[in-house]
Amino acid sequence: MEDEIMPQLKQFGVILYTLRDFVKTREDALATFDKVSEIGYRSVQVSGLSADLFTEEELVQVLAERGLSICATHESGDEILNQTDKVIARLKKLGVRYTAYPYPAGVDFSNDEEVDGLIEGLNQAGQKMADAGLVLCYHNHHHEFQCSRGKAILERIYEETDPRFLQAEIDTFWVQRGGGSPAGWLSRLKGRSPLLHLKDYRLKPDSLEAEYAEIGNGNMDFVEIVKVAEAAGCEHYIVEQDTCPGDPFDSLSQSFEYIRKNLVW
Repeated sequence: MEDEIMPQLKQFGVILYTLRDFVKTREDALATFDKVSEIGYRSVQVSGLSADLFTEEELVQVLAERGLSICATHESGDEILNQTDKVIARLKKLGVRYTAYPYPAGVDFSNDEEVDGLIEGLNQAGQKMADAGLVLCYHNHHHEFQCSRGKAILERIYEETDPRFLQAEIDTFWVQRGGGSPAGWLSRLKGRSPLLHLKDYRLKPDSLEAEYAEIGNGNMDFVEIVKVAEAAGCEHYIVEQDTCPGDPFDSLSQSFEYIRKNLVW
């Protein structure tokens, strides 16, 4: 791969949400971190890990002992909007710059006023975080492709917030599920896309329903997506598979091998 357009392997991490059933105890979490490191990933996004298993300082230490860093987190959406200072303090302790608003729980996307409130809240929280030297991103699902005030909600979110205060964590699967183009959105959000969720998409056999797939086992053109993401300034490529057909560690290994062979220089 040409080094001017493809990322390095060290930029690829995994979100712990994929392994949420394997981090329920401290002992299981440590074994999980071992396996993630053995596969070859060098960073994790903290999500789905109970906050009472490790202090922030302990989590940084046990990950570092395994050659892992924290590239980003997902924090509670309510805390991001309503307890922003608490989120800032946690990120500072973790030594991580990025977090993402994970899901618009409780927001009625059919109600324009509620969408207005979410957008305003994201901008305000993002400003507080920016003032602290941190970056708030927005993690999309397919819901954001509903229309509000004549536009897709995802368009409104990025058009009506300040790029200094809200950046993007595009999720490839959910963009495609919503009828959008992952590469198109990354190009559109050039300079505003530090995080990217890599999640492949395929149709179930004899069905029009979509399912999650290991990277390279679905129908997405990840070579093109990653080229565009790199040109857009992506820093962290985060593998996520919400559900796996078998052992999630096997799925993450398959994804890593595809990445190693096809998406890096």
